[in-house]
Amino acid sequence: MSERESMEFDVVIVGAGPAGLATAIKLAQLNETREEPLSIVVIEKGSEVGAHILSGAVFEPTALNELLPNWKESGAPLLTEVKGDDIYLFNGAEKAIKIPSLFAPKTMHNHGNYIISLGNLCRWMAEQAEAMGVEIFPGFAAAEILFDESGAVTGVATGDMGVGADGSQKAGYTEGMELLAKYTVFAEGCRGHLGKQLIAKYELDKGKDPQHYGIGIKELWTIPEENHQPGLVVHTAGWPLSETSSTGGGFLYHLEDNQVVVGLITDLSYSNPHVSPFDEFQRYKHHPKIAQYLTGGERVSYGARALVKGGIQSQPEMAFPGGLLVGDDAGTLNFAKIKGTHTAMKSGMIAAEVIVDAITAGRQHDTLDNFSTQYQASWAYKELQMQRNFGPAQHKWGNILGAAYAFIDINIFNGKLPWTLRDPKPDHEQLKPAANCAKPAYIKPDGKLSFDKLSSVFISNTNHEEDQPCHLKLTDASIPVDHNLALYDEPAQRYCPAGVYEIIRDDDGSNPRLQINAQNCVHCKTCDIKDPKQNITWVCPEGTGGPNYPNM
Repeated sequence: MSERESMEFDVVIVGAGPAGLATAIKLAQLNETREEPLSIVVIEKGSEVGAHILSGAVFEPTALNELLPNWKESGAPLLTEVKGDDIYLFNGAEKAIKIPSLFAPKTMHNHGNYIISLGNLCRWMAEQAEAMGVEIFPGFAAAEILFDESGAVTGVATGDMGVGADGSQKAGYTEGMELLAKYTVFAEGCRGHLGKQLIAKYELDKGKDPQHYGIGIKELWTIPEENHQPGLVVHTAGWPLSETSSTGGGFLYHLEDNQVVVGLITDLSYSNPHVSPFDEFQRYKHHPKIAQYLTGGERVSYGARALVKGGIQSQPEMAFPGGLLVGDDAGTLNFAKIKGTHTAMKSGMIAAEVIVDAITAGRQHDTLDNFSTQYQASWAYKELQMQRNFGPAQHKWGNILGAAYAFIDINIFNGKLPWTLRDPKPDHEQLKPAANCAKPAYIKPDGKLSFDKLSSVFISNTNHEEDQPCHLKLTDASIPVDHNLALYDEPAQRYCPAGVYEIIRDDDGSNPRLQINAQNCVHCKTCDIKDPKQNITWVCPEGTGGPNYPNM
């Protein structure tokens, strides 16, 4: 086997999301005071920066104000300031109760925040980083972690390009390259496939609750001008998820240029295997409080992404020999705010500071123990500490009683009640047998407000080289039919929002088998999280593969 080419850097950052780019920018700023500037590289599996970024997003500018205080003058795409907050409890397909802001958890108040495209913010941040000397390589997937003899991380290797589905080398085959670093920062976002390996290898989650997740499904719409209220934020709880005793919530945000984003987050702790987050979202848009804005509009884009919501009870140690986990690779999202960009960015900024201190002291490949001290002293950690009981309360008592608890905990006691709720059962162990659960009454798409999966995937601009190894790996190929289909009617058919998993039968209905349509995958990671036997492992396909989101 040939020895791979390699390049050496001081710092390698995996992932050009807000956490990775904040790390790079802060490193570049600290470079300005150094006699020997650090070499910094960011690699990104998407075809361009922002291609795989999907978030609501109501953006809190706390970290951006610290990192780039002149962001307004520099043209950051924060164009629509929040002008109003509407919070509803949907208690039926046509019913709603508006919650007075006085009775909502204060974390739901968005005064001073902005409605943005997080993908566009990341594109702008990448421009700032490159202007400061950071190298950014989009289209290169980090496929492998590199270790030295002592077990410390020394960098990553990018994936081979031009490999056929049978493992053969096609014309144009290019071997992956090793990117070596004194320290490597993993900023892959929720359920990062390398972060998952690092957590297991170094037992970074020892003594912690299991991580918890939701799946967020989102669409971008252009709506009639008379329906548009720039700056309006709408959040909802209850129906349709309440019909299956599932938890989560919906959102609709009014951007600029007659555009809105609409979405539904389904907590992946749901127990009814017949639940389809995609179909729940499609009928959600028919509720009058949502349909009043979308009617007469045009759907522009579609996407889905898992989000991490376990809080500090589930947050692993973020430092290990040779590197750090930052952002949602480590679970920094504030679920009570339904926001994580600002906390992710702050974790990256702290990472940059401790890395520069270590390299200046002549260190490399060791554990940056002082990261934890600085992180826990930061406003980001204190914010997560304050809201630590929000997610477990929702799982324990449901949206309504959970929100009532959150109001008391956060609004009255400021998160200082002398206990921490625990949520020890992982999401993939929550399913009940299909035979014991009622099937939801899902609607037939009308092509106006609701749509099917394949037309949705089409407008996500998802593309993969078809003749390549499947990036959705089954540990045991018999489990989908022998266990999952028999007991749960194979829930992968429904929890995947892109039609990747299908049960195929012969004409007479016999011989069921699982078909994996990997080319449809939008990289949401839900299958890696929710499979009841943890039999599916998501690994990186070839670089540039996956969705290409425009303004998501």
